[in-house]
Amino acid sequence: MISSGDRPLSRPDGAAAANDPQVVKLIGEDAIKPTPAELGIDPDLLSWERSGEGDGSIEIAFPLSSRWGRGDWVLMRVVGDQGGRILVFDRNEWECFIDGARNGEFDDAADLARGAGHRA
Repeated sequence: MISSGDRPLSRPDGAAAANDPQVVKLIGEDAIKPTPAELGIDPDLLSWERSGEGDGSIEIAFPLSSRWGRGDWVLMRVVGDQGGRILVFDRNEWECFIDGARNGEFDDAADLARGAGHRA
């Protein structure tokens, strides 16, 4: 079983992570997360929730599968990103991000973006 310190890593459904291409793999200290393709997700078939209008808006999707429930994996992308990059978060990472946003952890970054003329 792959572990991070004293804590074993597991899939959102609780199954062991060893030799499973659908979960985080550790290489030394760096974690490499699965891509949407490795999870069997086609981003074009997802329903995306958008933060605003136009390029630079953030889109979030909560894919469903017979292997996991809504919210076990969360996908995020930026509208107009020419690279088509999609970030993949597991449930814990997403909950920590939301908790941080609710508690103002990113307010300084938003203030800097506003000062630079960007929408925050």
